[in-house]
Amino acid sequence: MRCAAGHDRSSSAFADSAFPLGAHLVTRRFGYTHHGIYVGGGKVVHYAGLSRVTNRGPVEEVSLTAFAAGRCVSIKDESSARYSPETIAVRARSRLGENRYAMVTNNCEHFCAWCLHGQSRSEQIERIFALPRAFAAALMRARRLTRRKAFTQHNPGAQDVLASA
Repeated sequence: MRCAAGHDRSSSAFADSAFPLGAHLVTRRFGYTHHGIYVGGGKVVHYAGLSRVTNRGPVEEVSLTAFAAGRCVSIKDESSARYSPETIAVRARSRLGENRYAMVTNNCEHFCAWCLHGQSRSEQIERIFALPRAFAAALMRARRLTRRKAFTQHNPGAQDVLASA
């Protein structure tokens, strides 16, 4: 990711030179990252979602300054995008007004992935759900090792049998 901090982000000329059409923009928020698609002219299409804090918001087109909310804006490398930059911008705008935000299944990152790749997915959400799975797997491994250790302590000859198996 590269960051466009320290520049006059309110200028659409700066925005057009810093961010290519169809770029996947990311800005850090408290506890998560917010995502949007740069559509040119200093404008970003994003799922407002929880960015409004008090209530969910629709897919909307806002200025880069409004999207950034005073924070650094970076470009996520999307060199594997399925669509051309023009098509990505058209896809983003095609969902303007949609108001079906759902943090786990239809958030701003899902929206950007759909615009770029044709598939809704969120790496943030996948990472969150991977933690409990990894924890459960670690518990299962620890439980098996504990059982094996207890078994071999109560059956001294079992160590040789288990090692040869």
